[in-house]
Amino acid sequence: MTLRNEQQPRVRNPLTDLENEIMQIVWSRGPSSVEAVHEALIPSRKLKESSVRTMLRRLEKKGYLSHECKDRAYIYSAGESARSMAARAVRQIIDRFCLGSVEELVIGMVDAKVLSNEEIDRLAKLTRRRGKASK
Repeated sequence: MTLRNEQQPRVRNPLTDLENEIMQIVWSRGPSSVEAVHEALIPSRKLKESSVRTMLRRLEKKGYLSHECKDRAYIYSAGESARSMAARAVRQIIDRFCLGSVEELVIGMVDAKVLSNEEIDRLAKLTRRRGKASK
């Protein structure tokens, strides 16, 4: 039997392109009805409102959204911010591929030229500022 570390948040299934688009709408607009999400998707996707409703339910089942009933309509809210979710995903990458070392991840990103010189400079400045603030 495998024991789970209850400290770690459970790993969620990754988002599909459409699910990510829906999450971007909810993150940018805040709590949203099915109709509001459907309207926001119309310029890029030709989906029926019932399809959007299904996608919102799937996102809720995966743990990305929750809902409240307001005037007989479901209003969906994100379970966490996009930044928080991205940070958790990066933490999972660090733990799985970099043996838990943030330094290994950053070195790999620099070596693979994922980060521009400007981004590296901003990270260095931020790190120095945070270091001074904690003293």
